[in-house]
Amino acid sequence: MVRILFGASGLVALWLLMSGLWDKPLILIFGAISIVLTMWITIRMDEADGEQLAFAIKPFATVKYVIWLLAEIAKSNLAVSKIILSGRMPERQKLFMVPVSCKSEIAQVMFANSITLTPGTITVETENDQFIVHALDFSDEDMDGLADMDARVAAVESSVQS
Repeated sequence: MVRILFGASGLVALWLLMSGLWDKPLILIFGAISIVLTMWITIRMDEADGEQLAFAIKPFATVKYVIWLLAEIAKSNLAVSKIILSGRMPERQKLFMVPVSCKSEIAQVMFANSITLTPGTITVETENDQFIVHALDFSDEDMDGLADMDARVAAVESSVQS
């Protein structure tokens, strides 16, 4: 029950923050209905499959990682913008394997999505403890950057798994 209340509270906060509409009763009613419907579907899904994602993360490390990731996304945006504005496709496009040291599934998903969020790279496939990644403009420094990203994601996950 606590999980449901926490999830619903998070959805309410997210909806109010993103919509910015606090004074329109009809919109608030639609928001409440959508949150109730989302929570009902979530409860039904939990009853149907019984699976729950168990993860433990370090909140301070997570905030630190998100700030670092946003800076990396900004830097990558500039690099990809230069490529686009130059009008020439880079000759160093490449598919390559990236080793993954993250233990939990949630950390692996976080790492894969972080790669994809960074412009110019995309996680194509996940395999046993490694990802296949496509880079628009590959350099040897990309492997070092991805190893750093992997280490930062691994630092976010807590050693205590529930």
